[in-house]
Amino acid sequence: MLLIPCPWCGPRDEAEFRSGGESHIVRPDPDTADDATWAAYLYDRDNVRGPGYERWLHRHGCGRWFNVARDTVTHEIQAVYRMTDPKPVAGE
Repeated sequence: MLLIPCPWCGPRDEAEFRSGGESHIVRPDPDTADDATWAAYLYDRDNVRGPGYERWLHRHGCGRWFNVARDTVTHEIQAVYRMTDPKPVAGE
């Protein structure tokens, strides 16, 4: 079980959260994007082995979304930051 530090509520058990998948995915411009661009946006994910970025929802707590820099091999959480905060460098 992971102990995830919510930016607003502090450290909580993983069962209180829901993973939202990879974070920092930029939505294409609907006026200029073709079908291949939309398909890549909707379905293509990095699925990294090692340091990566994820979105998490504190569903049984404050109900807020936030980002986590986490190593997918060791499950070590390297950074937790709000959606509006700048992206840290993973693996540091």
